[in-house]
Amino acid sequence: MSTKDALLRAKLNQETGRIAWSELMGWFASGSVIAVSQALDLIDVAEAMTNDDTSAFNKWIAAQQLGKLGDEQAQAWLEQDVKVWAVVVKPWILVQLEKPATPAEPA
Repeated sequence: MSTKDALLRAKLNQETGRIAWSELMGWFASGSVIAVSQALDLIDVAEAMTNDDTSAFNKWIAAQQLGKLGDEQAQAWLEQDVKVWAVVVKPWILVQLEKPATPAEPA
């Protein structure tokens, strides 16, 4: 990984945070929110977006791992008072539900 890539990843990681879905409803209404599957790494997606990696995006979209959030899902998240991980890659806001905790392996 180049120094430039490492710096970009560090910057994106620092700009990523948890936020209540309700606080993003205005951006959702404007069409600026992209939902990222829990199967993907949010920073990887943000990095690909920053680098305009269309092949990665086409692959993720085809696999239904990335896309605009539907109205029904947005409403469900609002009703459940969901918190999401979010990072801004202008003009988009990438959001991802928190990944479920994995149980600790027995010693």
